[in-house]
Amino acid sequence: MKKTVLFVIFCALLFFSCNQSNRSKEKNSFQEEPITISVPNFDADSAYFFVKTQTDFGPRVPNSDAHKRCALFLQNKLEKYCDEVFVQSFTTTTFDGVKIKCNNIIGSFFPEKEKRILLAAHWDSRPFADHDPDFSNRDKPIDGANDGASGVGVLLEIARQLNEKNPEVGIDIIFFDAEDWGTINSSNETGDWWCLGSQYWAKNLHKPSYKADFGILLDMVGAPNAKFLQEGISTYYASRIVAKVWSKAYKLGYKEYFINSPGNPITDDHQYVNKLTKIPMINIIHQDHTTGTGFVSTWHTLQDNVSNIDKNTLFVVGTTVLAVVYDEK
Repeated sequence: MKKTVLFVIFCALLFFSCNQSNRSKEKNSFQEEPITISVPNFDADSAYFFVKTQTDFGPRVPNSDAHKRCALFLQNKLEKYCDEVFVQSFTTTTFDGVKIKCNNIIGSFFPEKEKRILLAAHWDSRPFADHDPDFSNRDKPIDGANDGASGVGVLLEIARQLNEKNPEVGIDIIFFDAEDWGTINSSNETGDWWCLGSQYWAKNLHKPSYKADFGILLDMVGAPNAKFLQEGISTYYASRIVAKVWSKAYKLGYKEYFINSPGNPITDDHQYVNKLTKIPMINIIHQDHTTGTGFVSTWHTLQDNVSNIDKNTLFVVGTTVLAVVYDEK
């Protein structure tokens, strides 16, 4: 997944330079003191349970039994909470020539409403731990508790809350498949091998005329003391949405998590949603500039398991997204 930055760095740097003053103004407009915002109580225990349930199936690598069983679990949960559910099945080929059977799983609230918000995460896990410190582990699949399951767990709890208290706009939740079977470090392959599920969806929308006002992607949102910088592709395509979400987080008192500073542009599902559908979509993703990869130290290792998931981080992210959703009219 996300493999730092095969996006056009020149464009990103140009955008950052041209918008330096705009971001400065946005920073000054952020509310430094927490205020009261009326949103449902996001249940971090419930979100954690959803994360753990996914990892209990085992690594959710396409073509595996764990992948099939988790797909049914996600479909059943969305059918319980949502008004409509779509399963978008497709077969694709990975960078190393493996044909994989995949499913994008989509749940909708109030499908008749014109104004819509798209919320998304990827639900598959990495088929090889290519950054594990133990070289003997690097051909083993990972649990993907943070890298995949955390975003899905937050969105399942959000779906449960939306089912109990109706928002004023339509909401679509998409669990993208086949995000994480991209090239390994030693590979010389070039091309769009990451994010195969979001590429397929963007080219084959589950509803031909589907539109959304904006989207929020969640990726790696479960590590302790996570830092969410303003990711580069997000600010390039959807700076207004970045400002909306970070401002809401500041008002809720979460500025230690949502950092008002630019992050690297990351190849992730939102890139293809932005480029192919023109829906402005941002990525809430944990970046760590102190590691060699730019991500949390458990990234693409066997240590990306449920023992490294923090309920406080799940709560902060889930509450922030809920506050954004219920503020829309």
